[in-house]
Amino acid sequence: MSAEFPDSFDVVVVGAGHAGCEAALAAARLGAKCLLATINLAHIAALSCNPAVGGLAKGHLVKEIDALGGEMGLNTDATGIQFRLLNQGKGPAVWSSRAQVDIDRYPRRMAQVCAEQPGLWLLDDEVQGLVVTKGRVAGIRPGRGGEIAAKAVILTTGTFLRGVLHVGLTQSRGGRMGDPPADALSEQLTALGCNLGRLKTGTTPRLEMDSLDLDALPQQPGDEQPRMFSFLSSAPVLPQRVCWLSHTTEATHQLIRDNLDQAPMYAGVITGVGARYCPSLEDKVVRFPDKDSHQVFLEPQGLDSPLIYPNGIPTSLPAEVQHLMVRTMPGCERAVIARPGYAIEYDYSDPRDLTPWLESKHLPGLYMAGQINGTSGYEEAGAQGLWAGINAARSAQGLEPVILDRSQAYLGVLIDDLVTKGTGEPYRMFTSRAEFRLTLREDNADLRLTPLGRELGLVDDARWAAFSAKRAQVERALELLETVRLNPTAEVNDRLADLNSAPLRRPHRAAEVLRRPGMDLAQVATLHPALAELEALEPAAVEQVQIKAAYAGYEQREREQVERFRAKEAQALPLDLDYQAIEGLSHEVREKLTRVRPASLGQAARISGVTPAALAVLQLTLHRLERAAAD
Repeated sequence: MSAEFPDSFDVVVVGAGHAGCEAALAAARLGAKCLLATINLAHIAALSCNPAVGGLAKGHLVKEIDALGGEMGLNTDATGIQFRLLNQGKGPAVWSSRAQVDIDRYPRRMAQVCAEQPGLWLLDDEVQGLVVTKGRVAGIRPGRGGEIAAKAVILTTGTFLRGVLHVGLTQSRGGRMGDPPADALSEQLTALGCNLGRLKTGTTPRLEMDSLDLDALPQQPGDEQPRMFSFLSSAPVLPQRVCWLSHTTEATHQLIRDNLDQAPMYAGVITGVGARYCPSLEDKVVRFPDKDSHQVFLEPQGLDSPLIYPNGIPTSLPAEVQHLMVRTMPGCERAVIARPGYAIEYDYSDPRDLTPWLESKHLPGLYMAGQINGTSGYEEAGAQGLWAGINAARSAQGLEPVILDRSQAYLGVLIDDLVTKGTGEPYRMFTSRAEFRLTLREDNADLRLTPLGRELGLVDDARWAAFSAKRAQVERALELLETVRLNPTAEVNDRLADLNSAPLRRPHRAAEVLRRPGMDLAQVATLHPALAELEALEPAAVEQVQIKAAYAGYEQREREQVERFRAKEAQALPLDLDYQAIEGLSHEVREKLTRVRPASLGQAARISGVTPAALAVLQLTLHRLERAAAD
């Protein structure tokens, strides 16, 4: 961080959570003069909920952040205390990495990275308002007074906008436990015409480790050969820890049923919509009355922390009920709660008000990322922050915005879902949301996105050199597998017999043999002298080659689908198109198109209620506009 505080900035980022850190680092690394303003500098990148990064589909997002030159993957690898690859029993398309991280070391390292980033300044103050000049955002108003000018402002306010905490029927105002809310900014956004809604999320109680009988519980260790998040990492930095498995019981559920009148969600106190895919324990008991038990993962919060995070029991019941509830679970009979769980309500802004590059359609110069857009999770926030930071920096530098489409990345799916469909509940990424998930895998995120990161200016020379070396190995190996032919000689068939594989009856390409069940690259390399160089491949390249060989046919079919998809995406719709004046569209379709203002014919097709007939009318309208422009 530079010593002198400038009079103005290219980009100001409001909020230093996971979205804010990625946004600020991306903007500064692209050469923008950037300010990161937050209500409490001591809580940069705080892990307000679970001390973990990744998970189903979320791991894809972290890998993509890393491939593009972001920080979350590197920070996770440097502070992870357990790494696991989920869904290993299924295909590589849905493999998802997850890591337990040290709850103190993770934010400390991220804060250090931000503090040492050239071109990035930090401000410890509440941002109470935006400066708007001639319909454009032109800076911020800090709580201490005055104005700070900026060419672009990114709001990454998390759960702080009019945040209210709930423990039982007791309420307190806050952005999270221990931090004040941001009320003034929320009021101004409403006055400026932003469509704000109300969402709710929650967290679990924290348990004192010494009060638990962990020896009585089954352990859940990490993977023996941990899979790192960053393509630059090779092994964990910190000592690794185990987790433990417990579960709720019928006594737990009965206690909850007996106290539902004190649960704010069921007492009518909370009006915000909660996360369907991460419900509170009260919700689980009510929604799934046939289940007599729910699994609980007891996760250490860090190497030096005396606390356990009981993953699976977010709750906002009164503190005294939480104590009784926790003690009905195996291994927790004498549990002591160090901090009760709570629910939090907060404002979010309808993401349909944003462009695909995350800039407000109504207030140029204003970008939004993270939970303010209705998402849940550190990973969804970090991915949006990275993309908002890239585009805000480009705008400040007079460059055109960049759009990542659904065929390129989970990040593209995330943003397109938000700005096209909006959300009425906290949005969570799933692999099922990605129609091109066979090619949007974790393992190939670098091959998909690092060239783009390099083109944008986020990928430095060291990362580019490592990527280029891996890509060269993969391409060379695939070329050999396609060109080297294995003949049905006695020598080849004897070797196949040794490998418990069927003999050849005709010549085969080496790639065909690699696709056989149980075959791997090391085995195929022994079948022909020309394949011997495959034995020298780096492990990351080996994995990529084996997956690409196995998925070759599926990938080809999906590439054909991607080409058809991109043909529609290439048909751009003007953002100022007057849909009310287009004949042949129903009133409902006109309203929906005017609300979303799609950037392309493809995006218009993904709006619920926009029929094929309406798309034909839009396509005809585009042809007319193109002819008029040509004349």
